[in-house]
Amino acid sequence: MSSRSTIFALSSGRPPAAIAVVRISGPQAGAALGKLIGRVPEPRKAALARVRDPADGQTIDEALVLWFPAPHSETGEDVAELQLHGGHAVVAAVLDVLGRIDGCRMAEPGEFTRRAFENGRLDLTAVEGLADLIGAETEAQRRQAFRQLKGLIGDRAEAWRRRLIEALALVEARIDFSDEADVPEDLIGPAVHAAQQLRIEIAAALTGSGRGERLREGLVVAIAGPPNAGKSTLLNRLARRDVAIVSPYAGTTRDVIEVHLDLDGFPVTLLDTAGIRESVEPVEQEGVRRARARAAEADLVLWVIDGSAEGLTGAIDAGPPAQPRSWLVVNKIDLASQRKRKPKERSEYEFTYLISAATGEGVDLLVERLAAFAKDYFSTVETGIVTRARHRRLFEETVAALDRALAEAVKPGEHEELVAEELRAATTALGRLTGRVDVEDILDVIFRDFCIGK
Repeated sequence: MSSRSTIFALSSGRPPAAIAVVRISGPQAGAALGKLIGRVPEPRKAALARVRDPADGQTIDEALVLWFPAPHSETGEDVAELQLHGGHAVVAAVLDVLGRIDGCRMAEPGEFTRRAFENGRLDLTAVEGLADLIGAETEAQRRQAFRQLKGLIGDRAEAWRRRLIEALALVEARIDFSDEADVPEDLIGPAVHAAQQLRIEIAAALTGSGRGERLREGLVVAIAGPPNAGKSTLLNRLARRDVAIVSPYAGTTRDVIEVHLDLDGFPVTLLDTAGIRESVEPVEQEGVRRARARAAEADLVLWVIDGSAEGLTGAIDAGPPAQPRSWLVVNKIDLASQRKRKPKERSEYEFTYLISAATGEGVDLLVERLAAFAKDYFSTVETGIVTRARHRRLFEETVAALDRALAEAVKPGEHEELVAEELRAATTALGRLTGRVDVEDILDVIFRDFCIGK
């Protein structure tokens, strides 16, 4: 580590700001700090110091300085932090001085976190949790990201990996040391039992995994329907700003427009799609195709129709693209007669709402129901641990390897080598999840538990 360069960067937001935090990490962090303030403060205690340019001794700023010697720091290396006044000139001067110190360079994107991972301060799932925490826009996303940062998935995966290593050690001992007197004969049985239990636990973690992934991106609600039904007006009303062009001409919306909302702490992505109708115009045909595709993939479709139109029944019968969750939204009720305000309930729609996107009538109830839908959809996320496609894929690989191991174990004859190979594959998959793959762990368990090195 002593040969590694020392990195530095502005770790707070862009100036100007009240405070600017400059972080330094690496073997020259203490020397750099000494050149800036003339000393290295007591570890983990804030110290007030004047920051000077060592070239001419001119004072740049007066700052609070923190010193974290390795390995007890965020990156596992020597780390110094300067809490400066957040002006452009102050930050630029300090970064310029650091850039002139031998062995120091500007950090690359994510390099502090990468060093924390390389030095064992974070595993890969915690790194992902940190990224999600920084990018969280809603309360639910923040809670999920923080749980992952604190080991929700990493600790569980590591515990499962250790149990797999112990099961694999039993099988390896049976293969390699079967002639040793102090090695029990029945080692496959306990290993198979452990694999069965792990298979059940890991498969259970995969149940509903898509919802944890969806929470990172947001629940997708598609606003679809025939042209001129007021879909874009409804989008603007829900977003509380003009994000879509509204006009009386059919086919104004050609592409899919996305808007991200926070509904009672849950992320929701609204899609305003092109009016769905038959058309001979190539651009509109493409818009309709995209609208149908996005609506079919959405978690919920709001099928919006013009409640004031003469062809109300036909608009309802047109129906949304194939989707298990669809709500009928009858718009423009401010322009409809009382007779048309109560369309017949249709079984293909879960709920029917009467609104006026232009005046806001009925929209509050629709928003309330959307928030309740999001809350119910994500109700199982609190107990889930899978938040990314990478997690799901590696857990699926682990379960598949365990299934193969268990299948080999029940076949007639001796298949210890094949069982061991599949258990090793399962162990490797879990190790890739956290970034900790070490085959020496297997040998450690064998020698510790069976005293084979005598």
